Amino acid sequence: MSQGLIPQNEIPADVRQAKQRLGIVGNSPALQVAVARAIRVAPIDLSVLVIGESGTGKEFFPQIIHAYSPRKHSKYIAVNCGAIPEGTIDSELFGHEKGSFTGAVASRKGYFEEANGGTIFLDEVAELPLTTQARLLRVLETGEFLKVGSSVVQKTNIRVVAATNVDLLKAVSEGKFREDLYYRLSTVQINIPPLRDRGDDIMLLARKFASDFAERYRTAPISFSDSGRMALSHYSWPGNVRQLKNVIEQIALFESGKEIDSEIIANYLPANATVYTPALSSSRSRSYDNERELIFNMIFRLQNQIEELKDRLGEKQPKLVEAFVDVNETPATEEDTTFSADAEVMPTALVDISRSPSVPKLVDPEEPHSLEEKERQAIEAALERNSGRRKVAARELGISERTLYRKIKEYGLDQ
Repeated sequence: MSQGLIPQNEIPADVRQAKQRLGIVGNSPALQVAVARAIRVAPIDLSVLVIGESGTGKEFFPQIIHAYSPRKHSKYIAVNCGAIPEGTIDSELFGHEKGSFTGAVASRKGYFEEANGGTIFLDEVAELPLTTQARLLRVLETGEFLKVGSSVVQKTNIRVVAATNVDLLKAVSEGKFREDLYYRLSTVQINIPPLRDRGDDIMLLARKFASDFAERYRTAPISFSDSGRMALSHYSWPGNVRQLKNVIEQIALFESGKEIDSEIIANYLPANATVYTPALSSSRSRSYDNERELIFNMIFRLQNQIEELKDRLGEKQPKLVEAFVDVNETPATEEDTTFSADAEVMPTALVDISRSPSVPKLVDPEEPHSLEEKERQAIEAALERNSGRRKVAARELGISERTLYRKIKEYGLDQ
């Protein structure tokens, strides 16, 4: 099974239906959990706090909650708290009376009055001023509010779903967010995974965005090569789904009809973009075993780079390799270190220091085969993740295809 994907027949029917209804793309386990949690809490009139990085699609989850709740036939209003100036936020949320401030030429209903009986989604709730937070707390506790410039208490029956990409507990400790409001809003929390942790969802979304763009603007469709898919999967996507959509639409416009490889993708990513190694998405993805596997993969890549250099130098300068590798032997003579102008030189930073007594060995000498076994397992895992495609597996492991073929033969993995 591909990394990060769940077979459609294993996804609960209500989760599958909710995704189709709202156009949510992705099968990663963390996304399924978030959708299922939204459906589960929907019929119960509790406040919900949606937490996730910017661009992860937090706005879908209040819609799920509203659509699966008894309030679904009433109004749903989404408010971006960060986009409303501090001076007018109270008026926008709670309304105002005529003449209550300059420009208030008539009375106005606020969102809490307009959405009475329905659901209100407060996006970027951490941006609310402290005075507005106090008003919001009163609504959540008693259902009461005052219009700006009015002394008449009004009642509203409303469900509040809030979202933020801010660490609210840190904001509470810094005095920027009310602690009592935090606990009132976060009766139930839903955590939305960042795109980098959603495995094959990245390619599902990329293909959808590319297809949608080609259909909407009638351009030649694009496809993705193995290296292109690898580049998309191994970029950290700090802007999450929003950034991916922006990048794919640019590529679909300017590279229409082409097969997109890693070089093309690099032209559309930030200049300081770094490679990201996605976490494994099995049920123990956060366990020590996975961290250990990543470490062994790093060791594996480094040792194979050393092996390749030793192999290449061994063909031309065997004595030079010996002099570099074994730091405990007698220093090489002038004859030993003489080489022609076209000879390849091993960088001193990459010599095999495992034989030096001053440096601890990577593997316990009493377990001479443990690293070899980990190396074999790393190769098997890479081949499985990439459906046996050796070229892609070699790229993922950071070794040459020639080395991978040699290792496959050495460990009998080609049977």
